[in-house]
Amino acid sequence: MSFGTGGRYPEPVYPGATGEMSATLRAASADPDLIYGNGTRAHYLMKGESTHGLFGVYRWEMTAEVTGPGPHFHRSITESFYVLSGAIRIYDGRRWLDTGVGDFVHVPEGGIHGFRNESGAPASMLIHFAPGAPREGYFEGTAAMSRGTQLTDEEKQEFYRRHDTFWVPETRAT
Repeated sequence: MSFGTGGRYPEPVYPGATGEMSATLRAASADPDLIYGNGTRAHYLMKGESTHGLFGVYRWEMTAEVTGPGPHFHRSITESFYVLSGAIRIYDGRRWLDTGVGDFVHVPEGGIHGFRNESGAPASMLIHFAPGAPREGYFEGTAAMSRGTQLTDEEKQEFYRRHDTFWVPETRAT
């Protein structure tokens, strides 16, 4: 009996025969790693450096205030969103999608996307990046800007380029 042949597993990374006790826990009650000027809270659940660069996962807790980045893309990373609570609008390159609890959106490299909480109520989601780029520096920089840190146009362009974020105008579906 065959249960599928849908591709190969990667080469083993762990060489042992008995396994090891290496799981980690980050409690839901842990303090956020970062708080934006508008109150949005970012939790670094798993940084890329902790996953050998495979992925990064972050919990994003947005206040009722309208917030979130406009249309942009990344050249080297995919980004996925899983809505935990509330309603979040996610841009798919053509239109803003209304998403809610349990909805999942995946954006491959080069895919135009953005997200917003426009609901007037708090909302939260998981954000997954693969591979696990060092997104913390980007989050910390944008949080500093949200609290009033000023950058010249050249400094902003370099900051976004360094963090693989390329802004584009919003287009409308026809």
